[in-house]
Amino acid sequence: MQAADASPVLARLTELAAESATRLQAVAFMIPEPLRPAVKPGPLDGTSWCLLVEGNAAAAKLRQLLPAMQAHLCSRGWEVNAIRLKVQITRKR
Repeated sequence: MQAADASPVLARLTELAAESATRLQAVAFMIPEPLRPAVKPGPLDGTSWCLLVEGNAAAAKLRQLLPAMQAHLCSRGWEVNAIRLKVQITRKR
């Protein structure tokens, strides 16, 4: 935290990461409970927000929920024009 406070760039990245996590908390109730561990907060880019999702099946289900999630975030005061999903594929060894 001291390093982030000393550098404006790191402080901004820390702020964006915290805001992304807060947004995910705000919409977590909309995500089916078994899928919640597969969803992580991703980067913010202006009015676009990205969610990191483990696996294509979880991403397919979340795609159905994106309009409702976006509407909920907008109703809570966040300007969100798009929510993107990035599928994280874990390779088994």
